Order: sequence, then structure tokens, then C-alpha cells
Amino acid sequence: MNLSITRVTENELMVLQEISQSTFVTAFAAMNTQEDMDAYLQEKMTLEQITKEWQTAGSDFYFARIDAEIVGYLKLNTGKAQNETLPESSLEVERIYIMAAYQGKKLGQQLLDFAIQQAKEQTLQSVWLGVWEHNKGAQRFYARNGFIAFSHHDFYLGSDKQTDVLMKLMLEKV
Repeated sequence: MNLSITRVTENELMVLQEISQSTFVTAFAAMNTQEDMDAYLQEKMTLEQITKEWQTAGSDFYFARIDAEIVGYLKLNTGKAQNETLPESSLEVERIYIMAAYQGKKLGQQLLDFAIQQAKEQTLQSVWLGVWEHNKGAQRFYARNGFIAFSHHDFYLGSDKQTDVLMKLMLEKV
């Protein structure tokens, strides 16, 4: 599959909100209550919130496309836009989501490779991310790509306190 990765434009923010919500629900609804899912979507995935994140310096959203069809998206953070402060210069992969119909086709790998390449082009020292402690498949995926768990942080999905495992890939000097 020929995947193209393009920066999300202001005119595409409603589409970004729609894919953000649909992929999040597909990924996590079965493991969380409807009330917590609804609360999270109303707090974190409204058009207003997505627009605010898109406008934040150091936050960049990208669509994954096959032909003209949007099949996923990626959110990268640098500098003060990151959710944690690391001791080295770093890039945070905040979100990688692929539509269910396109999972298992190595598109997530291509998005992760893109993120790592972005960090290298910016001569950053590491790439890091948080992955839900119960998402063992994603943890294995990142471990296969050289990421190592280094910490954790708590977050709330609605009223449910949950934990993300923080994983990091140190980049070699070029």
C-alpha cells in the first residue's frame, strides 16, 4: 500500500476530530465504560480542543492517506508541547491511530518510522511515547522498534484513573 503522510491543514480540522473520535472509540470502548468514554470525548476530542492542540506551537498533526482516503493520523509534539519533560532533546509521539479496516497492514510502522525520521531531521536525541498499561500489543510493537519502558504517568479517562507506560527510543548521533 502506497501511504502518503501529509500535515493536517486548518480546513481539515473537522475531519481530524471525526477520525480522532472514531479511532479512539474503536481502540478503547470495549475496555472502558460508556460514561468514561463519553466524558473523555467531550473533554479531549471536541473540535475546540482539537483546534487548540493544532494551534499549539510544537504540536503537529499528520494524516495517513492511501490515495485520497484518510486511513489514520499521527500527532507529534516537541519542545513545551510535550506532555512530559525529558532530560534530553526529544520528540513525543502522542497519538498514532489507524482505522480498523487498515490495521495489520504495517501502516502504523510507517507512521512510527516517519516520526523517528522527523526527530532525526531535527537532530533530537530521543523519541518517546506513552502507551496504556493494558495495551500489551502496542507495547510489544514499540519494544520491537527499540523502545524501552522508562517511567509511567497517570491520566484520567472520564472518572477512571489509568496509567500509561512511558517508552523511549534513544537516537544515535549522525
